[in-house]
Amino acid sequence: MFIPPRCPYRHCPNHSRPESSQRWFARRGSYQARCRPHPVPRFRCQACRRSFSRQSFRMDFADHRPELNARVIELLASGIGLRQSARVLGLSRRCLELKFRKISRHLRRLHLNLQGQLPQGATFQLDELETFEGMRTLRPLTVPVLIERDSRYVIWAESDTIPARHRRTKHGRERSGEKRPDRSRAVCRRTLGRGAKLVLRHAEVRIETDQKKSYPALIAEAFQGRKVVHKTTSSRRVRDRSNPLFAINQTEAMARDLMGRLRRRSWLTSKKRCYLDLGLALFMAWRNYVRRRFNHDSRSAAQVLGFVPRCMSEEELCSWRQDWGRQSIHPLAWNAESIESYASRTSAKEA
Repeated sequence: MFIPPRCPYRHCPNHSRPESSQRWFARRGSYQARCRPHPVPRFRCQACRRSFSRQSFRMDFADHRPELNARVIELLASGIGLRQSARVLGLSRRCLELKFRKISRHLRRLHLNLQGQLPQGATFQLDELETFEGMRTLRPLTVPVLIERDSRYVIWAESDTIPARHRRTKHGRERSGEKRPDRSRAVCRRTLGRGAKLVLRHAEVRIETDQKKSYPALIAEAFQGRKVVHKTTSSRRVRDRSNPLFAINQTEAMARDLMGRLRRRSWLTSKKRCYLDLGLALFMAWRNYVRRRFNHDSRSAAQVLGFVPRCMSEEELCSWRQDWGRQSIHPLAWNAESIESYASRTSAKEA
């Protein structure tokens, strides 16, 4: 039986600190939704006297076509662009754009909420790939990608600006305008900071990168106070299986293949950087929780690290809202159990 964890209205006192007993709400029957085969229960908060339903805690709350959300993830994670996905699903381009933004923001929160501490001996790999927004020559972007090497778990990836390469040409002088800032160090610092939160209990941190000169100082800053084992490999080395950075190179190649926004010669490129970051959030969630780590492996990357007990489906990714951090409802829990409670219960059962 579903028990609401809190009042969904932010100004209600039962939103952030609901009473431990069930007296803070009262049941008010149910209703039959067109997109649900079973009745949806309704409730009333005793503090604010406003009513809500189980659907208020779902990610697809107020969606007109919630049955298409899983298909949106499947299509966009398969390298298909927004226009073709809209044709396949029978939606307008604008409608699919709004769905993509809502789903991607939800998946970014879900990805951060499900993360836990990495096991001892985990090894990071960091690398940057280049892409662009709008125009390849004048609006380039850098995308640092941080993964855990053995599990292939993508910890974080986001984009930021780097200087244009052709400002000195006639075409560049006519179109460049203001000088484009170089935020490569800042975005790498943020990405390493995401990884540092996952190794708080580690006395020694292992990380592998190429020989970019800015990396040693950024790594020392992110993991200060701990012993850092930093191994470097030349970026000119052949990128085959013998390359120590094969895991991160393969992840970046997979991202370019499954994200039309990252392809070098494509009209699917992002016009604005913020939407590229949303595409990266969708790719990270699908790669970590839905796709198997390898074709011959039945486990996902998150399952290998113990973040989830099994591979998830696209429908499960679109289940419960993730607005409340680790206190949000776990996507695999159908009784409103929080992520914190679900993780502690499953870890105790395994022990």
